Order: sequence, then structure tokens, then C-alpha cells
Amino acid sequence: MKKYLAVLAAALSMVLGLLFHPLALAHGESATPEASAKAFYAWYIKRDSENRGFPLLDKDIFQYVAKPTVEFLRAEYKANKFAGDSDPFTKVQDYDGKDWAAHIEARPALMFGDTAVVPVVLGRDTKATLQTVLAFMRKQPGGQWKIIKVDDLNGSE
Repeated sequence: MKKYLAVLAAALSMVLGLLFHPLALAHGESATPEASAKAFYAWYIKRDSENRGFPLLDKDIFQYVAKPTVEFLRAEYKANKFAGDSDPFTKVQDYDGKDWAAHIEARPALMFGDTAVVPVVLGRDTKATLQTVLAFMRKQPGGQWKIIKVDDLNGSE
């Protein structure tokens, strides 16, 4: 009898885990750094195209970017210290929002414990619109991956 109860408990645990895992993801916990990076850029580009102000100043950014990073970037923004006037997350001044929104590819992450580097390709594969950034992600205590830094492959800040 104990054997059957143990098997039943294990099966019930698996079923409940499968049922509630999508709910955890829907509440902001991204399973992978790649999924988190892609979700951030989808939100950021959509939000930027709505012309409701700079997305960095939106409270929803905290879902995707670590609080110390947001606070640092907001202070830099207010002091007008962004290098070359480029965006801190896209590393460009201007981009084709429709193209980038339709073409966001998070490539496999390089993992370093609770830190990951995710190459994110924005835009179609043409020199005029293509931009690749490196999103540095850190796993938060709740399990969600958040951006702590972004750099580009051209080395410009």
C-alpha cells in the first residue's frame, strides 16, 4: 500500500508541476536567459515605438532589468552622459522599429554560473538594419533572469 501511495504522490507532483509551470512563467519568471533577453527586447522596441517617452523611465523596465542597472542608467540619462547619444540597450541612435520588432533573435547564451551572456540579433540580416548586442544577464533570487549590462559587438559605448 505504501508503495502505491508513493507512486501516486510522485505522479501527482509531476502533474501539478506541469500544470503550474506555465503560470510561473506568465508571472515574470523566465526559464532561460535567452527567453528573458528576447522578452525584454520585444517589450522595449514596442514600448519605444509608442512614443510615450523613453522606455528606461517606464516602471515596467524593472521586470527585465536589474534595479541597480536601471538606477545607474537613469542617473546617466538625467546627467546627459550617454556615450554618443546612443541608446543604452540598442547601442544605436536610430533603428527601424518595425523591422526590429519582427526580427529579434536571442542566440544561445554563454553560461558562467548565475551569469549569462546572450547575443541578441536585432533586425534582418542586412548591414543597414542589423545590430547585434550582448545582453549580460544575472539570475535573480526569485529565479528570473535580468539584464545587468548591454554591450555591442562593434565596441562602441
